[in-house]
Amino acid sequence: MSKLPEMPREKPLSPNFSSGPCKKRPGWSLSALEGAVLGRSHRSAPGKAKLREVIDLTREVLGIPEDYRIAVVPGSDTGAIEMALWGLLGPAGVDVFAWESFGLDWVTDVAMELEIRDRRIFDAPYGELPDLSQASSDRDIVFAWNGTTSGVRVPNGDWIADDRTGITICDATSAAFAMDLPWAKLDVTTWSWQKVLGGEGGHGMIVLSPRAIERLTDHVPSWPMPKVFRMVARGLVTDGLFVGETINTPSLLAVEDAIDGLRWARGIGGLPALKDRCQSNFDRAAEWVRQTDWCDFLAEREETRSPTSICLKIVDPKFAGNAEQQSKVAAAVVALLQEKTVAFDVGAYRVAPPGFRFWCGATVETQDLVLALEWLNWAYHETRGLVSA
Repeated sequence: MSKLPEMPREKPLSPNFSSGPCKKRPGWSLSALEGAVLGRSHRSAPGKAKLREVIDLTREVLGIPEDYRIAVVPGSDTGAIEMALWGLLGPAGVDVFAWESFGLDWVTDVAMELEIRDRRIFDAPYGELPDLSQASSDRDIVFAWNGTTSGVRVPNGDWIADDRTGITICDATSAAFAMDLPWAKLDVTTWSWQKVLGGEGGHGMIVLSPRAIERLTDHVPSWPMPKVFRMVARGLVTDGLFVGETINTPSLLAVEDAIDGLRWARGIGGLPALKDRCQSNFDRAAEWVRQTDWCDFLAEREETRSPTSICLKIVDPKFAGNAEQQSKVAAAVVALLQEKTVAFDVGAYRVAPPGFRFWCGATVETQDLVLALEWLNWAYHETRGLVSA
């Protein structure tokens, strides 16, 4: 190991690096919520107008095609993806690609809950991608664009066939507003407000292509459908859902916060500016990793490394192959960073390999990340000697 670093003198202005709910946008305050429609029904004209504004701003900022339907749904990204799985799967065989905890949750749904017999599961350990070339154009595909708990993303959508007959269902919760999503390749795309734009939890977004809408109307699931998953009534798509008539009661306070985040995104230059902010954060993190001898990206291949959910592993020879000791030192470092109020919630996901996870989405300021990583290096050297090899 190199010479022990001194404790940094400067702290990040914001120590919030949680991967969800994520840091609020720069300059956010409670005054951003003053326009919220409170004490009114979400089915009132003002309530529906707010929900419609979320839909319209989402389409504008992300450049979603006009013939794609967009809806606000309950249950965060999980609710949105479950709605898609339960409502659209069944007519075709299903290929599920998973390489971290949430992708494995969708494997459980397909295999254990829906019990789809014609299924193929392609998985990979944390830090790697499964073989995407195995995707078949005549089968449905389920995958996460960006693995929030592994820091591994698909590099592009080239592996999805343009002439496919199956549909694609993409969990894009930590990719939307940060990466280019090829809408022509995606039939169902989901995310939550709490990620790249720093919104509140509890609500999800679902985007459906014309092909997905056709599947909804042509296919009747063989399993019982919970009310919150139903997008079809009496054989017809519930059109109101896509203009702000939500299935259940949303928080109009959270809706106002989502509008604020979308307006901020539009105001700084839309998706290109959001991507630039994420890339700036990633570039500085990559520079730090190159200069650090005890730490590396969990993602093995450079082209698959996430610019939003940056997951780091300990490669110090002192703890080589000893996950228990790595867990101990990582926990001690996370506790020290929190004690010093310089970085909160930066431990690896509970079932991921031991290490650290920094959310680096568009709301995170690059200089705050730079300072936090300096503190991470100091904290590691402070605690390393306290854990026996």
